[in-house]
Amino acid sequence: MQSPTMQDLPSMAIRRPVLIVVLNLLIIIAGIAAIAGVEVRELPDVDTPRITVSASFPGGSPETVDTEVTSKLEGAVARVSGVKTIRAQSEEGSARIVVEFRAGVDLDDAANETRESVARVQRDLPEEVERVSIIKADNDAEAVVSLTVSSESLALEALTELVEVDLAPQFLTIPGVADVRLNGDRKRVLRVRLDPLKLTSFNLTVPDVARVLRQAPFDVPAGSLKSADQQIIVRADATSVTAEQVADIIIRDGTRIGDIAAVYFGPADPRSMVRLNGQPVIGMEVIRQAQSNTIEISDEVLSLLAKMQTRFPELEFTLTSDDAQFIRSSVDEVISSLVLTVLLVIITLWIFIGSWRATLVPAFAIPVALIGSLALIWALGFSINILTLLALVLATGLIVDDAIVVSENIQRQRGLGLGRRAAAVVGTREVFFAVVATTAVLAAVFVPIAFLPSTAGRLFREFGGVLAGAVIISSFVALSLVPALTSKLKLKQGGKHPFAKIGHWLANVYTKTIHWVLDHAWLTFAACVLIAAGSGALYVNLDNELLPSEDRGKIRIFARGPDGVGLNFMDRQAMQMEDILLPYVESGEIESIYTVVGQWDPNIVFITVPLKHWDERHFTQQEIINKIRTPLGNVPGAAGYPNGSNSLNLRGQGGGIELALLGQDYLQIYKAAQQFAAQVEQQIPAIDNVRISYQPSQPQLRVNIDRRRADELGVLLSDISVTLRAAINGDDIADLNIGDQSVPIMLQAQNQTINDPSDLANLYVSASNGRLVPLSSVATISEEGVAAELERHAQRRAIELDMELPEDMSIAELVSQLRDIAEQTLPSGISLAFKGEALTFEETSNEVFITYILAFLIVFLVLAAQFENVNSAIVVMITVPFGITSAILALYLTGTSLNIYSQIGLVMLIGLIAKNAILLVEFADQLRDQGLTVRKAVEQAALVRLRPITMTLVSTLLGALPLILSTGAGAEARNAIGWVVFGGLSLAVLFTLYLTPVIYLGLARFTSPRGDETKQLAQELEQV
Repeated sequence: MQSPTMQDLPSMAIRRPVLIVVLNLLIIIAGIAAIAGVEVRELPDVDTPRITVSASFPGGSPETVDTEVTSKLEGAVARVSGVKTIRAQSEEGSARIVVEFRAGVDLDDAANETRESVARVQRDLPEEVERVSIIKADNDAEAVVSLTVSSESLALEALTELVEVDLAPQFLTIPGVADVRLNGDRKRVLRVRLDPLKLTSFNLTVPDVARVLRQAPFDVPAGSLKSADQQIIVRADATSVTAEQVADIIIRDGTRIGDIAAVYFGPADPRSMVRLNGQPVIGMEVIRQAQSNTIEISDEVLSLLAKMQTRFPELEFTLTSDDAQFIRSSVDEVISSLVLTVLLVIITLWIFIGSWRATLVPAFAIPVALIGSLALIWALGFSINILTLLALVLATGLIVDDAIVVSENIQRQRGLGLGRRAAAVVGTREVFFAVVATTAVLAAVFVPIAFLPSTAGRLFREFGGVLAGAVIISSFVALSLVPALTSKLKLKQGGKHPFAKIGHWLANVYTKTIHWVLDHAWLTFAACVLIAAGSGALYVNLDNELLPSEDRGKIRIFARGPDGVGLNFMDRQAMQMEDILLPYVESGEIESIYTVVGQWDPNIVFITVPLKHWDERHFTQQEIINKIRTPLGNVPGAAGYPNGSNSLNLRGQGGGIELALLGQDYLQIYKAAQQFAAQVEQQIPAIDNVRISYQPSQPQLRVNIDRRRADELGVLLSDISVTLRAAINGDDIADLNIGDQSVPIMLQAQNQTINDPSDLANLYVSASNGRLVPLSSVATISEEGVAAELERHAQRRAIELDMELPEDMSIAELVSQLRDIAEQTLPSGISLAFKGEALTFEETSNEVFITYILAFLIVFLVLAAQFENVNSAIVVMITVPFGITSAILALYLTGTSLNIYSQIGLVMLIGLIAKNAILLVEFADQLRDQGLTVRKAVEQAALVRLRPITMTLVSTLLGALPLILSTGAGAEARNAIGWVVFGGLSLAVLFTLYLTPVIYLGLARFTSPRGDETKQLAQELEQV
């Protein structure tokens, strides 16, 4: 039977090295096997499940749509389980409700429940409501892939038919695609243009024509004839499918439609106009479902596009934007940083160790831990994304830490005269507890983050999980593979180290300074407190925001014209904006200009400007935005607002901060919104334009019908309705089935008929006696201003406001000031609700603060349990706030904001600083157990642990260096984390090396050595 001292892991590593090597190889193999099963995306899946319910109500005014459609649909979706927020919009002829669910809700289940709930209220909606649809996305969301289609040989309506029938349905079959939005399309319609003079001369009215046109697609089943042996289906068919056949339809007394109207096929009236670099095209925008993968969708779209180019040689396809391009470039940049980090860490090891053979031992921990982490990513359901890759970059420096500590201690034991095997076992055992403690601390830091429900929690979870997993694997490697390999390698003895002189000089300097510091402990402590207080005071000067400004290689320009303007006016303004952008296309900064005029509303313009690749341009995205902001803002009647999006796509349409005022009456809310906006512009001079969504400036003609007069004359209200619709925009009467296409029949008056509002009074309707009555006999016309769009939020009437975030102001500062202004100015009954980025920031900032406290508390408890000594845990934890203040100083000096990425770095820093202090405190405790005094124990521990602490520190610092130096796609996130770790640790090393011994000297004297309890227990047990 073997003695107990031979049963631990270090002993087994020496006795069974093949087993240890095989176990480590199995970790690598598991990681390699997992690569194929792990998805690649930009960020962890933090998408909020969203569903859009939309409905069409032809001819309905915004007020009517709001009351009769939107409020009922909103009430239906509010009953669906898991709903977090509801916002709705009512426009002329359409309603849209966007439902946001709580994190963790299954999107498919939510969609099914929403369909059932909407179906229950559908019969309560007006009969005219049609096309109630449910989409598993926010249907006004930004597209992940946009492309254009054009053709020199096909007419616009033929091209539209091809896109709708052959192209769009194929994109909809791609997994994860919620919708394909078409812009600039013009369907084929059959126009029946009435000549009012001819209509009157034949004593006919618009409703007479409408009634016969409804019978144009006449094709109804009449039953079936059955005999003993067969069955024949009978259909009554009088379908007209050509313009000539429709023109020959008899209205009354031999009068044909062709006698009073021109009948022909043509394109529908434009709802939007789309141009690419000034040329008319049809735009296709692929909207992804929440929780789907952008890269996978992009790959499928590009693959499908290649097939379509072969199948349709007459079409020209152009990819105008692809979000996956940024993600791919960003991931590539992080992988480059990872490779550079690995090389830097290995070179650092060689500089300290001086022997390539000895360097290889701790270096083996890198591939095992990094590749093994991939298996962990797959097992936990994580993805390879920017944050998990950043975790691996930062873990590279930490991975070798444990291996360095073990390897360094084994070499120290060999220097004391022990044999290779004994030195490996004794050296590993001596630091076994310190390695386990540091690993547990780093893992414990990220435990509270895993339970946060917000966006920050879900972002941190994968970062922390991967980092903790990599460190746990590395500690296993350090305690098993490192002693196994060290015992087999005949390390060079007495070889000359190229940097030995520098090392000895630094060690001598530290020996003298630590002796002086311990002699003047109170002075040292006071100096550290002053330095930390000065750095910590800079916290209030840091910009606090959700995400740093990112160069994503794409600028979006939003412009809204006055209510009531048409497409042509907005098109002219859009051309002026294009002229401003053209010089940047010619200079090679901008790839293309993709313009959509009339997306959702005729007075809205969206211009998407993809920039050249990061390596091919001279200016950053923000620099280009700053250059074009002023000229775009000076476009008369429709000022343009350029902005860039961020990783979470939380910015509003205009790229700014969104909020809503809620109340019961739109006019009351509007008055409050005007007062609030005026106060914001007055109290915050950096904001010069608060945009209010509700503007009662849409010109509206109200035809006031005298019911009594109409009844006396026998004029039907439905006849007045049909007459007005046909005379103004045209009335969609019926659909002709031509081939596999449904072609609407549009009944309308000739263009020159209605040139002025007074012309409406000259339209004729039929009375009950068959005579024609002018509309002026039964109605009067008045003009008024109304709101073109009505909004609801949280089932209350709402008016949205948005403003650009000033460059010199953080989102935290703006949100705080807006809240103060709201409390001062808003009347009772009107409440303020933040939306988008501001809302997410508010939710996140509170939880991050709790995370710091929890991380600090958990690390302290873990240390107390491991040291079996609260004093030692306190010694370690006191250094942590000093290190955090060092990071704050680094952020301040580099102008980096406090955002999600830098906050991740700060939480991680708690573990990193504690890790270095553990090495020193643990060894000092061991020396006290051997009988040394507190002063001698801490001084000797500081000198012995100087080399491993310095090595681990430099390796971690160099691990963060590529993040600081990185440029290109997504560099802002890498810089933020890099500066926290690099700046925090580089300054915190002084606190670890000097302040930790001082605090240990001050506190350890109040407790007895840990070994005393063990000796007393042994003595008492011997007496039993």
